[in-house]
Formats: sequence, structure tokens, C-alpha cells
Amino acid sequence: MRPMDLPFGGGKGGIQVDPKKLSRQELERLARSFVREIHDLMGPDIDIPAPDVNTNPRIMGWMLDEFAQIARGTIPAAITGKPLALGGSEGRAEATGQAALYVMQEWAKRNEKKPKETTIAVQGFGNAGAHFAMLAHKAGFRIVAVSDSGGAITAQEGFDPAPLHEEKEKGKGLDRVYSDTSVSDSEDHEKIDPEELLALEVDVLALAALQDAVTTDNVDKVRAGMVLEIANGPVSPDADDTLFDKGTTVLPDVLVNAGGVTVSYYEWVQGRTGERWTAEKVQEGLKNRFDRIAPKVFRRAEADDSSMRQAAYAIAVERIAEAIESRGDSCYFKG
Repeated sequence: MRPMDLPFGGGKGGIQVDPKKLSRQELERLARSFVREIHDLMGPDIDIPAPDVNTNPRIMGWMLDEFAQIARGTIPAAITGKPLALGGSEGRAEATGQAALYVMQEWAKRNEKKPKETTIAVQGFGNAGAHFAMLAHKAGFRIVAVSDSGGAITAQEGFDPAPLHEEKEKGKGLDRVYSDTSVSDSEDHEKIDPEELLALEVDVLALAALQDAVTTDNVDKVRAGMVLEIANGPVSPDADDTLFDKGTTVLPDVLVNAGGVTVSYYEWVQGRTGERWTAEKVQEGLKNRFDRIAPKVFRRAEADDSSMRQAAYAIAVERIAEAIESRGDSCYFKG
């Protein structure tokens, strides 16, 4: 992943299914059968699967176990996002939300935004969105709205999202992998339609749900001063152009949500070496990397008078070009 200076890529693959309709046994069989189909295309030196939408450490653990049975060996570096007992890494669960906070704090510093005066609406209260919201609240920012697949709530004075997260975790019960509760079950906050959340007049709209949450169909409703892409591709290309033209800053997913892949890389390193890093070491590595990379992207956008996305891509493409040239490209051999 070149903007983050990691030896990992960012390819995506998955299964088209509603896993919430499956039993635990069906979900396990599905995860294991997926690995059986792709096992010859993956491995610690080829392609390392990591968690994404609707996966969790247990599911990644099933996948690792299936791969190990096929390979006839223990290979913890083959998959990341695993349970700690199977070689997972401290800090992996909250990594995406934590890094998103680091990037937002860099933006706030550059724009002289005080945390207690900065309002945030979070679309998507899953793993990444919930951890981001809780960490941002702890850092002093005002969380004024959150949503999930079941609904949305708001409170202009702000609220602590931690109790909502606790209730959702309780909603998994003893027989479920996914929670059957929603943030809209809360009686303490005003309920709104999830689409209304996108149109709230806030400083930051954090998109942590699914791809194409903001498109040409609803981009004109967005009134946030800055859009934080925690999900993968939550702003469509055309909508991204519209936001740039009207002066709305979009902090792109290739930078913002790279905390997950960064700690997946740390987990892979631990799996290759047999080391077990402390949570403090993981956190220090994550912060140091984002303290180095995020300002570089901001400076590049300012220098080029471009969007943050274009700046991140420019840095990435230049690194790839340098690697190609170092091997010897056609220009070199033609003199």
C-alpha cells in the first residue's frame, strides 16, 4: 500500500450473502469453503486476507484454521485479524478507527479546529465507526449523530457513544455472531432517518458504512465542512468531484482507513517472526507512521492545489514508478 509505505496491497474479494441470516454453523462452513476455493492463491508470501465488512476475529480464525489444515502446518502469517489466541495482534480491532482519528486530528490542527467545538456525525456504527466515535469522543470531539443498518440518532449537544457500543455487543447474545440491536433502540436521543444524517450541518461527516454512501443522487444534501472516508469508497468519483468543486474537503479512504492494513502488516510481521508485540508497541508504531505520512499528504495537496485524494495517489504512483525504475525500465535501457 504505497501511500502508507507498506508491502501490502489493497485488493478486495468476498462473498455475496447476508451473513446475519446464517446460523453459526452455516457461517463457519461458508468461511471455510471460501478458503478452500482460494487457498492456492493465498499465503504469507502471496496474498494475505484481512477482515472487512461482516467479518470478525472468530471468522478470520476459522479461515486460518482451514488454511492450516490444507497446508498441513501452522502458518499464522497467512491471515490477519485473527483472535489473539491464534496469533492475532493487539490493537487490530480498533486500528482503523484509531488511524482515522489521527488523520482527522491533523486536519483539525491545520484548520485551527478545537475538539470541543468540532461536531461529528458518524454513518456506520460497526467496528471501525464505533471505535472511531469512542476514540474521538475521548479526545474531546463532539459526536452529535451516529447510524447503523437499523436507524440513526442525534443530539446536538453531543453524547458518549461508548454505552451504545456496549449495548450492541450485548445484542450478540449467546447464539449470534452479529448484534440484533441498533443505535436507534436508545431512548436517550432523538431518532432520525439514516439519510438525514448525511445532510446534518456538522464539521465532520465520517462515512464508516459501505461503498457509494454519497453519490450524485445525494451529494447536494451534504453540508459537512469535511468528509472523512473510513469505509472503502464511500464517496463515488462523480460525487467526489462535486464536493471538491464546492470546497468540501474529503479525506480519502486510501489514507484514512489505512490503520487496519497497517496493523495487519504488524500482525503479519509478528506471525513471520514468532514475536508477540504489546499493545503499546503496536500503538506507537501506528501513531508514528501516521504522524509521518498524513502531514506529507496534506503538504502535497497544498503544493499541487489538488484534492487530498489526488495528493495521496500522486505519492503512491511516484513510489511505484521509483520501484519500477529501480529494476530498470525501458527509458534506462534505451539510454
